[in-house]
Amino acid sequence: MELRSAATSSGTHPKGEPEPLDQQKQQVTVDEGTELFTYKGNDVESYVATSTPSGLYQLELLSTEKDSNFKVYATTTPESDQPYPELPYDPRVDVTALGRTTVTLAWKPTPTGFLMGQPVQYCVVINKEHNFKSMCAAEAKISIDDAFMLAPKPGRDFSPFDFAHFGFVPSDIGFGKDRGLTSNKISRAYTVKPKASDIQKVCIGNKNIFTVSDLKPDTQYYFDVFAVNSATNTSTAYVGTFARTKEEARQKTVELKDGKVSDVFIKRKGSKFLRFAPVSSHQRVTLFVHTCLDAVQVQVRRDGKLLLSQNVEGIRQFQLRGKPKAKYLIRLRGSRKGASTLKVLATTRPSSKHPFPSLPEDTRIKAFDKLRTCSSVTVAWLGTQDRNKYCIYRKEVADNYGEEQRRREQNQCAGPETRRKSEKVLCKYFHSPNLQKAVTTETITGLEPGKTYLLDVYVVGHSGHSVKYQSKLVKTRKYC
Repeated sequence: MELRSAATSSGTHPKGEPEPLDQQKQQVTVDEGTELFTYKGNDVESYVATSTPSGLYQLELLSTEKDSNFKVYATTTPESDQPYPELPYDPRVDVTALGRTTVTLAWKPTPTGFLMGQPVQYCVVINKEHNFKSMCAAEAKISIDDAFMLAPKPGRDFSPFDFAHFGFVPSDIGFGKDRGLTSNKISRAYTVKPKASDIQKVCIGNKNIFTVSDLKPDTQYYFDVFAVNSATNTSTAYVGTFARTKEEARQKTVELKDGKVSDVFIKRKGSKFLRFAPVSSHQRVTLFVHTCLDAVQVQVRRDGKLLLSQNVEGIRQFQLRGKPKAKYLIRLRGSRKGASTLKVLATTRPSSKHPFPSLPEDTRIKAFDKLRTCSSVTVAWLGTQDRNKYCIYRKEVADNYGEEQRRREQNQCAGPETRRKSEKVLCKYFHSPNLQKAVTTETITGLEPGKTYLLDVYVVGHSGHSVKYQSKLVKTRKYC
């Protein structure tokens, strides 16, 4: 890199004009090989010469470890430029308040802003690894993290096994497999979102107090503050600090009883801990999680060892390998959107004694477009080999009624007892020893032309616990 300086008194023609460029090059060539300054490191460094001849100066930079970034500022008037903001007499960043998810920082203002009237703002960098010596280093780290962010994996949807002549898509899975609630694909399995960058930069204007929020409890963070000259795009680093957020408040652990359903409420972004300690020796533990509102994150540990960590929406069953005298700790983490309610069951008993009804792998309701009329629709849904009670309900909704509105309004754990009697279509018992024929149809009559209806099917277990199939929007024909 070549840096051209302005003319000086010792490097001009007698007439006072700057020397031609070719003569400047010749002048530098005479002293070629003279090293004026050398530095090795990753800090901010400067070189100032009080008296230098005019000419071309060469700056050589070598990255000794890996690809790197750098910024260079060159000037012939360092006394008057003052491109970098000055630090106050006490350049430390102080932690003035500490919480479980927040840290408040304060620092003394730079004299460059309020004394010299230059446009100065402050930028705060937060990360979990170390303090940064310059904002250039922090920005380089942010760029690397952004470049290597993992692409999100596609969500795993249902594995339907329904039947072509009823409008369902056949599955590759053989029909001989038991399709009761023992499947792990009862509801949609949401993939975990890609990990966000662990470093954040926030520019806050000319304020010298800032509260960092949305941090994780009991986690150490490093905080750096940089004074940035908006006119020159240069910055100066304060002396950074670090702090560990406070631990989460110890929560009371709820004890789960074998085979008994427990109702759980979780605050927005909150957590609940459940403990299951089977009395007798066991080979397997079955865990049911039925979310009523938003999705929740489920973590299960057996004697401290992590067995699973998944997001769950709808109803999900997990099969956990047992161990003599093992104790299971279940952590449920709520959604960022709002509070969560759910039903949880842990049991070592055989499936025939489960309070939840058996479900097929595919809990959709299929509507037949060709069979629609102005006053009726025909639908089908899948059953199992167990004889269960199915109740179907209808509700007229607006034409612009969508999936998001349905999810906001409906409690997935609410059973048919919460519905109006006028919405009930019928209840019937159904099962089939042959899973290939475990499908039933129903024609719903008495509807109005050109109207949209929300259809729900509930399957009720022997102990009274019900599970709702995926709701279905249908619309009758306007003209017949």
